[in-house]
Amino acid sequence: MGRNLNVAVVLGAGPGTGAAIARRFAREDFTVALMARAEAPLRAIEEDMRAQGRAALAVRADATDPASVAAAFARVRAEAGDPTVFVYNVGDFPIAGILDITPEQFESSWKTDCFGAFLGAREVLPAMVSAGRGTILLTGATASLRGAARFAGFAVGKFGLRALAQSMAREFSPQGIHVAHVVLDGVIDTAEVRGFLPDRPADTLLSPDAIADVYWQLHAQDRRAWTHELDLRPAVEKF
Repeated sequence: MGRNLNVAVVLGAGPGTGAAIARRFAREDFTVALMARAEAPLRAIEEDMRAQGRAALAVRADATDPASVAAAFARVRAEAGDPTVFVYNVGDFPIAGILDITPEQFESSWKTDCFGAFLGAREVLPAMVSAGRGTILLTGATASLRGAARFAGFAVGKFGLRALAQSMAREFSPQGIHVAHVVLDGVIDTAEVRGFLPDRPADTLLSPDAIADVYWQLHAQDRRAWTHELDLRPAVEKF
């Protein structure tokens, strides 16, 4: 694979939102590195994108493991070039009360929802700072703003991700790095969701392709009018 001046990494490139974001950036002539823990779905997305003439690279990565993340980004830099866009779209969604969730589950959720973004950002920031440009987009959730009963594991990680986004933006925006946090407030329309909500009307679900369009718009924004945080939800969603 040839080196490209425009390289996007999507850590959390699952078959729903992550894949849609990857395809959206590939349409703009980005080489897109697809990262996730499960390798088989990555390969399927990679093959589909390449069949459409898009430059894609599937790289297995465990977002909670510093060594795995470092190795994955080293491969991207070697085979494609320095990432100019980093999207963190990983999430762990344990549903359990404080007395029911185990310490291991709680720690795993925090690592998945927050720590992995820290690890990924450290891999891309040095080259971005050197170049004076770059975009980091972090996928949040309703739990980024309020901790519901039985969602402490998820909320703590997403609250932390939001704090990380704020700190990074304040530190690196003056150096040309656009950091944005996107609150996805609603259920996303994926094949998995359709499996257990087959009768749910489409207009009550978040569209992965529509989300991906917003991620592209955030990257393309003029630096004189940057968005740091926005929320997305279906028009009929209560909030």
